[in-house]
Amino acid sequence: MKSPLTIALLLTSCIGAHAADLPNPLNDVDFLWNGTPDPKLYELGRSLFFDPVLSGNQNIACATCHDPARGTGDGVALSIGEGGSGFGPERVTQDGVIGRVPRNAQPLYNIGARAYTSMFHDGRLELDHMGGFPSRLRSPAKEQLPEGLDNALTAQAMFPVLSAVEMAGQPGENPVADAVSKRDFKQAWRLLAGRLAANPDYAQQFVTAFGDIEAADDIRFDHAATAIAAFETAAFRSDWSRFDARLAGWPMTADEEAGLDLFYGKAGCSSCHSGPLLTDHRFHAIAVPQIGPGKDQGSDGSYAAHSGYPHRVEDQGRFNVTGEQADLYAFRTPSLRNVALTGPWGHNGAFASLEDMVRHHLDAVASLASYTPAELPPLDAVIQPVRSRTGVSYLALSPMQRGAYDLRDIWVHSSERLRNEIARANTLAPVNLSDEEVSSILAFLKTLTDPTAVDRSYLVPTVLPSGLPPQPGHDDACLTDVPSLAGERVLPGKAEELPEPRCDGRGDKTRR
Repeated sequence: MKSPLTIALLLTSCIGAHAADLPNPLNDVDFLWNGTPDPKLYELGRSLFFDPVLSGNQNIACATCHDPARGTGDGVALSIGEGGSGFGPERVTQDGVIGRVPRNAQPLYNIGARAYTSMFHDGRLELDHMGGFPSRLRSPAKEQLPEGLDNALTAQAMFPVLSAVEMAGQPGENPVADAVSKRDFKQAWRLLAGRLAANPDYAQQFVTAFGDIEAADDIRFDHAATAIAAFETAAFRSDWSRFDARLAGWPMTADEEAGLDLFYGKAGCSSCHSGPLLTDHRFHAIAVPQIGPGKDQGSDGSYAAHSGYPHRVEDQGRFNVTGEQADLYAFRTPSLRNVALTGPWGHNGAFASLEDMVRHHLDAVASLASYTPAELPPLDAVIQPVRSRTGVSYLALSPMQRGAYDLRDIWVHSSERLRNEIARANTLAPVNLSDEEVSSILAFLKTLTDPTAVDRSYLVPTVLPSGLPPQPGHDDACLTDVPSLAGERVLPGKAEELPEPRCDGRGDKTRR
């Protein structure tokens, strides 16, 4: 047992040893709108974030998969998107779905930081340094993306509404989905903006929040995207963790300091998880096992040949954006802010525990070889399009079809050839850590949890201008006291310095 003096000396030694390695604390200027957008813009974005009105069938919202009470995700590896019912791990298929969302719902903590110049797991939306597009952004929408978008986060908010499996729905179900199926993204955005303009309450909010909107007809979807980005920037800012206190000079426990020492030293974590957001914003291939339907990429035709479905199951990550061999199976380095809250982990949620994700980094190729595929949310009803002269209808798969369909969730990992492709692309060198050292790293990672981020369900509005029920659903008995953007930020060095608890919408208390 170490004496208090010995522990104090150890902590002092560690603080000095890593003074040069640790990043500077986050400040207001590190965020869009300097961390405090106009409250009118914020409130408009707040309504839109939780409102199903932005989906083609008006049945799913941004927050359905980015729940502020579930680490800004939904607690599952791969979401059930459009066509589902319920929330989080309890979400099920309702009238039938075409498939599951192929990548894990990304956490939104600090997504409004200016350091984010690209978006999505593969960075397919990014600043256009070559100047090839009028919008100054490279994206799947190419020249259809409007000019004048101020930042990558605003541009990102333009895209979930264009995904058939996420928010748009299927061709034949609604005009937005029809436009998306024709890749007429401008028309899809116009239709959604028209919905908002036709709602007097929303129209008035847009007029009040934007100086270039004088009447409802002036509303464009990029206005809505700007408001959503403003809300996300302020609502999901998260820099009140004990790690932030450590950056300001507060010591941690001996075990946590040992983990910090490993993180910035022997374990080499900070070579990729660097800076105040604990990400280098780059893309790395680290042999994360592949589960789920993939992104319909790659050249392997074995699944199609076996099942009869013309679907490619590999997810080649950044390679599909750049075409560079070095980017094969590479994905964005995730921020580790609130990492203990944001599982399952990996670009496809392959790891159900944070410890398993950490241990994967010790020997990624061996971990890939020994991996047992995670259990994915069951799809109770899967449908497929049937086209005729009169249009498109949807029928449930037969039992035989369903068996072949379900193979796509495990096809890549079950294929030795495809596993070997992923292993060959790996760039993560093995590192030898003891169980005790892994435990110390996990202790350090828990210091990255901001106590105010554990449950922010107070953000969910009780009512929306559209009249639709806010998503995710909640017990509204406690949601009358909605926090404003005002108020001083305090260092979370001591519990008594945190703001007073507020209702979280479920009858409990949570700290802002």
